[in-house]
Amino acid sequence: MELNLSGAPDADLIKDSSEATFMADVVEASQTTPIIVDFWAPWCGPCKTLGPMLEDAVRAAKGAVKMVKVNVDEAQMIAGQLQIQSIPTVYAFFKGQPIDGFQGALPQSEIKNFVDRVIKAAGGESPSDGLAEAVAAAEEMLAEGAVTDAAQTFAAVLGEDPKHAAAYGGMVRAHIAMGDLDQAEAFLNGAPIEISKSPELEAAHAQIELARQAENAGPVAELTEAVEKNPDDLQARFDLAKALYAKGDAAAAVDHLLEVFKRDREWNDAAAKTQLFTIFDALKPNDPVVLNGRRKLSSMIFA
Repeated sequence: MELNLSGAPDADLIKDSSEATFMADVVEASQTTPIIVDFWAPWCGPCKTLGPMLEDAVRAAKGAVKMVKVNVDEAQMIAGQLQIQSIPTVYAFFKGQPIDGFQGALPQSEIKNFVDRVIKAAGGESPSDGLAEAVAAAEEMLAEGAVTDAAQTFAAVLGEDPKHAAAYGGMVRAHIAMGDLDQAEAFLNGAPIEISKSPELEAAHAQIELARQAENAGPVAELTEAVEKNPDDLQARFDLAKALYAKGDAAAAVDHLLEVFKRDREWNDAAAKTQLFTIFDALKPNDPVVLNGRRKLSSMIFA
């Protein structure tokens, strides 16, 4: 699958400007395309961090926005007119007027949000919107069992944005659905460091752990009988919870883990609590199983 997101040459997206060319590079150019202006100086440490991240975000926008870099040491008149008091300072221009901006270095995620905001303010559509739609479509495919199609779509998104956390997590889950846990784990371990701690990848890690457990889960009927005969057999109840989750009954699994925690919260190095958090991480945050489970667990902890 190929996503129709055409790019522009790098030289056309990002350029250096001066007092002599500022009017053409920014004011006139912004009549048709929003222009992000990075005011920097060679001696500014934070500028050296912000500049490359801003350039990456502009390139990822595939021509929906462009970037101009202005060295304030060489453009003091422009800096004075725009009242640049500290650097780095970033302004976004559209139709010749500043429409947004910020001062100081920001994390990559906030820079991306800034670029998306500028594009939308100018009436455009960020490529990330299209990628989000593609990921949503892939999630539907995965839910319907079309695992190969889902994997191809996730791969196409990652081809456009290798650091797209939702697509990366989706690809891991596609490998899990294919039953290839080793490949899922290898793919997860190879994630870019910038997204390695994202909620999507944390969820994927939990899903791999639960899938590994499912491979060795015991028979539900026998474990249920063991728990009914001896409700205080916490190991049997814990194993039953794992077996139930492996069969797709997350709600029942959580209920049994909560019962283990209620009977002995420190049993087996607090294994029930740890398992509960693994399940919570694997499911969507707004899943009723998560919401109800977290509420019940909190009431036990703080009772």
